[in-house]
Amino acid sequence: MSDCHAGICPPPNGSAEALGPDAELDIRDEVCPYTFLKAKLALEPLAAGRVLRVVVGNETSARDVPRSLTDAGHAVLAVEPAGAGLWAITVRKRASAP
Repeated sequence: MSDCHAGICPPPNGSAEALGPDAELDIRDEVCPYTFLKAKLALEPLAAGRVLRVVVGNETSARDVPRSLTDAGHAVLAVEPAGAGLWAITVRKRASAP
């Protein structure tokens, strides 16, 4: 049985390093602007400072999602190739607004 909810999954057991993601969102079949919207929604339930890994399946999303998340105040930690035609965006949720 899967621990995923609405496409948001905890990292696989044993694979998360000390600084690994707290959750993962695989939206490889989505396109902009849905990739950014889904990434933004996936960050909402996470506590400030938690890390989300977002997997996207097109170069436009790999470029635009990090920029939009940064503009929204989150910290993009990495954008890396994650296989053929895939990119992994690692983002830390911003602290709550005062």
